[in-house]
Amino acid sequence: MKTTVIKTTDLPQAFLEVHPHNLYLYCKAYAAGLRANTAQTKNRSAVSGGGKKPWAQKGGGRARAGSLRSPIFVGGGVAFGPSTNKNYDQKVNKKQKKLALYHAIAEMAANEKVFVVDNIAVESGKTKDAMALVNGLGQRDVLVVKEMIDDKTFLAFRNLQNAYLIEPNELNAYLAAAYHSIVIEKAVFDKLTKEA
Repeated sequence: MKTTVIKTTDLPQAFLEVHPHNLYLYCKAYAAGLRANTAQTKNRSAVSGGGKKPWAQKGGGRARAGSLRSPIFVGGGVAFGPSTNKNYDQKVNKKQKKLALYHAIAEMAANEKVFVVDNIAVESGKTKDAMALVNGLGQRDVLVVKEMIDDKTFLAFRNLQNAYLIEPNELNAYLAAAYHSIVIEKAVFDKLTKEA
């Protein structure tokens, strides 16, 4: 398997002119989209009980109270707690997504962490063969981009903790920035750079 290390000189000019803030905004939006949004508390109307006025309005020397489920009482509702109605999604334009990916790849190329290969395939479907391929690069972890994932290659890579196999439509700036290196098929790389 022939491996070519991509440098910044091998990239189109469009990759090198991107402002890094695009990558920051995309990663921020991506992480926000992953939020489970499951935190929820009960407000005073959702807590059961508290229907009866606890003590008379006047004459007791204490402050007025209309319900024991008020936020000031133990067992009462939460005043400004989280709710599942909140929408954490952040908008990122198509153009900005593309620019973020360009910058992430350019950053990798600047550190000589982008490897282009003719074909990524593990015919045996064995994890040890995929591991040998990854370890041969001498990188801590690898994002592997293959044009069409076949069953054998998928089986070989799926249990590797330091490698993640994806197709070009799944490639995004967050993944490109999250891994320490990228291994990409030549056909995919050519298409990516031609669009720039």
